Amino acid sequence: MPRPPTQLPQFSSVSDVAKRLSAAGYLTDKQIATTVFLADRLGKPLLVEGPAGTGKTELAKALAAATDAELIRLQCYEGLDEARALYEWNYKKQLLRIQASQASQDGADWETVHDDIFGEEFLLARPLLTAIRRTEPTVLLIDETDKADVEVEGLLLEVLSDFQVTIPELGTVVASRRPTVVLTSNATRELSEALKRRCLYLALDYPSAEREREIVLSRVPDLAPGLAEQLVRTIRALRALELKKSPSISETLDWAQTLLELGLDTLDEAAIGDTLGVVLKHASDQERAAAELRLN
Repeated sequence: MPRPPTQLPQFSSVSDVAKRLSAAGYLTDKQIATTVFLADRLGKPLLVEGPAGTGKTELAKALAAATDAELIRLQCYEGLDEARALYEWNYKKQLLRIQASQASQDGADWETVHDDIFGEEFLLARPLLTAIRRTEPTVLLIDETDKADVEVEGLLLEVLSDFQVTIPELGTVVASRRPTVVLTSNATRELSEALKRRCLYLALDYPSAEREREIVLSRVPDLAPGLAEQLVRTIRALRALELKKSPSISETLDWAQTLLELGLDTLDEAAIGDTLGVVLKHASDQERAAAELRLN
């Protein structure tokens, strides 16, 4: 029976998590830091769920930076299948090898050719297999899990339970070093209870006004504190509207950088009207914001 893969602890304490994530550019609170610490110590995947733009993917990126790990990302979407998530064979290269074998004067028998074309040279490892095979520190990000079909959850259950993959032509590949796994979900559909059982759960929402202001000033340090205050207040007013797409934290930072580049020292109606396209990407959202914020 294969030995279970190891996962060495990456953090010494909850405060160590907060400190190192902050150094990687991700300001956190005690709940987030505690959940990350427990996921690390218990060797559990971390399921982060919340609205789009609340920093779920950024948390995984910061976690990789904080632990000097390689980030491997599986972007989920409708129609994602096992071949794209796990592995597939390079059929074009296999066909060329078969044709070359048939054309040679001492053409090899089929068994020899078969063993040849189903070797490592022809294997295309996709994110899940790549993460399992790595021996260096790895963060596996399974992004927007809720966008994948239910069948993909079954594959994830199998992989996340044992961290091993059986390739019929090559045998079973067992992780020697277990990757840190972060799954994200925008909650567009309910994930299975079986998948949730294997994870620690973190609900991530937009930060408080004070925390978002801290994020802005940490990432755009040259912005005047008063302007950062105005910016966050306006962003929160926009999020309170019924928009197709509320401004994300990254768009808040984009707006902050925009104001800095334009040399603006206040976010008045004219400034908002001129730069609203930085944070609102739908015409209907801009029209609603203009009406509500009285920019006309």
